Parts: sequence; C-alpha cells; structure tokens
Amino acid sequence: MLMYAIITITLALVFYTTGVFSEKRHGNLKKIYVYIFWCGLIFDITGTTLMSTLSKNSFEFNFHGITGLIAILLMFFHVIWATIVLIKNNERAKANFHKLSIIVWLIWLIPYISGMILGMKK
Repeated sequence: MLMYAIITITLALVFYTTGVFSEKRHGNLKKIYVYIFWCGLIFDITGTTLMSTLSKNSFEFNFHGITGLIAILLMFFHVIWATIVLIKNNERAKANFHKLSIIVWLIWLIPYISGMILGMKK
C-alpha cells in the first residue's frame, strides 16, 4: 500500500504542477487546467488517505499534519474557486487566477517535502 500512496501523492504533484504552470504560461484559466486541478486534488486526497491508513493515525498534530491539512483545504478552495471563475467566465479573473494558483502550489509543497523527509527518516 505504501507504493500506491507514494504514486498517488506524486501524481498529485505532477497534476498540480502541470496545471499551475500551464495556466501561468498560457496566461488564462482554461477548462483543461481546472480538470487538471481536480485530478491533483483527487490524487492528493487519495494519497493522504492511504498514508493515514498506513500510519494508523488519521491526523497528527505536528508540522506535517498541520501544513498538510492547510494544503488540502487550500487546494479544495482553489479548485472550487477555479470552477466558479470558469463558470462565470470573467476574463479579468481568469487572467489573474494564476497568482492564486502559484501561492496555493507553494504552500502545498511544504507538506509534500516534509512528508518525504519524514518518510526517509523512518
């Protein structure tokens, strides 16, 4: 199960990174990027659930646990907001959305990296 957890968390990184930087490079939020964000969120939730199952703890009150919870909540907010912006079709909001995307991505990297470090120490 550890291998599946690692693969799904890594897929979350791949999808989220691809979505964020494709959107930034293109300069506008498109439907495909919102789909990619949704995939990143789904893989992150799946990988986090698998990791929690392996550790036999649903939540640990430590740096990794707190930043991980914040990151998932931000990703959820981000993907919902991206969906709303896309539905409303506000060109200004679509053009500026990448600013939020990069901030959420950077915050998401904190628990991703701390999780790798914790995993290597075990």
